[in-house]
Amino acid sequence: MELFRNVNIDWLGKKWYMLAFSLVFSVAGILSMLFWHGVPLGVDFKGGTLVYVKFTHEVKPDTLRAATDKAGLKNARIQTYGAPGNHEVLIGLEEHATSEQALDRGKNDIIRALEPADAPQGKQDLNNAGFATVRDALITRDPVQNGGSEQAYADIARRIVDFRDKTKGGVLASIDDLKGTVPDTVVAALKGDFFTSEFGVRNVEIVGPQVGEQLRSRALWAIGLSLLGMLVYLWFRFELIYGVAAVVAVFHDTLITVGAFSLLNKEISLTVVAAILTLTGYSMNDTIVVFDRIRENVKLLRREPLAEIVNRSINQTLSRTILTSGLTFLTVLSLYLFGGEVLHGFSLALVIGILIGTYSSIAVAAPMLVAYQDWRLQKSGRGPVAVTEGGKRPKVRAKA
Repeated sequence: MELFRNVNIDWLGKKWYMLAFSLVFSVAGILSMLFWHGVPLGVDFKGGTLVYVKFTHEVKPDTLRAATDKAGLKNARIQTYGAPGNHEVLIGLEEHATSEQALDRGKNDIIRALEPADAPQGKQDLNNAGFATVRDALITRDPVQNGGSEQAYADIARRIVDFRDKTKGGVLASIDDLKGTVPDTVVAALKGDFFTSEFGVRNVEIVGPQVGEQLRSRALWAIGLSLLGMLVYLWFRFELIYGVAAVVAVFHDTLITVGAFSLLNKEISLTVVAAILTLTGYSMNDTIVVFDRIRENVKLLRREPLAEIVNRSINQTLSRTILTSGLTFLTVLSLYLFGGEVLHGFSLALVIGILIGTYSSIAVAAPMLVAYQDWRLQKSGRGPVAVTEGGKRPKVRAKA
């Protein structure tokens, strides 16, 4: 399918505008990484504890920050996520200890910091109690009065936990919410051992600092080796300058994507690194398509300047570029808009990467190839003339 026929856009004539665009965003990202937000590494790389909390009502981040500071948890990161009506908050705590016990203690400190000061003594929070805790309490109290076995109480405890987590979204407004789900005698027994707070911990992620350092190192190695492998591949398939131009374009894409995360102060997690590796391959593939058409046209149009050949090659592949990049962009945009908080960072990296990766094939890789060719010809004392494959000047037969 071809969207455009006989396209004649002078892409290289606009190279300075495109390079200025790249320079502005690259410098902005570098300044942000150096002086503003730094590289916002997530808990996967720094190590620490992330606690995902759901509240029964709207709570202000300043209130939570005051509570964590009072509990001695300085510099805790507090961020709302999800739909506003869900009242969900992410609380992050950096950890410098290396033991799992210390990490678990950090998680419990966050939970204790959120508990109300007037919490009943000797009672546990039903919103943050696990299945085993509820089951053991029911077995001890035996609210069915000798009519319930351990398995029966286990089934009741499972119904309580499922109702809380699946039906109520993780938070019970009161123990009376369980009426109709379990017998009234069970509800009465629960009131003897439990109370309900205004929050419930939905999920906890814990990564030790040593593990985070290893993940960070391996992520950098993965990106570096992928770029090196692509350089070697293009060196053998085309020639070295093609490989260098493509790798510079991909590095440009990675720099702008990471810079965008720094400017937006969005955390870079393992899923974001996976997205960066994905867009690296995508951008490289798009660049190879353009380079392949350049190589074909160099054989056919031996007497035309390389700049003209590059322009024609980009125009000839324009339909393919718009179709593939456009459809891919719509897919990742849908993932960004509707994929939920878990996929937010991953999809955001792909949204940025697809746009920048397509752009760099035209605005970075192609101009670099022509600039190198012109420099090589000027160095040899010849102007930018027609070229053959490999950059050699064609032989002109003298007239008789």
